[in-house]
Amino acid sequence: MRTTITIDDGLLAQVRRRAAELGQTVSQVIEDSVREKLLRRDDQEAAGFRVRAFRGGRLRPGVDLDDNGALLEVLDER
Repeated sequence: MRTTITIDDGLLAQVRRRAAELGQTVSQVIEDSVREKLLRRDDQEAAGFRVRAFRGGRLRPGVDLDDNGALLEVLDER
């Protein structure tokens, strides 16, 4: 499909250089770049979770981090 876009002159120059390096058309380079960006975004959204930093204080009294059984008991109390 044919379409018209407005693109920064410097960016277009980079795309033209890249197309020449790859032996592709400008359209192919732009299409591949857009496709890659969209796929990357889909992959990031599919991950669907964030790592949250713990900003708490100290350990709960009596919790022994070296004792897995004790840790499981504490977790089961929740």
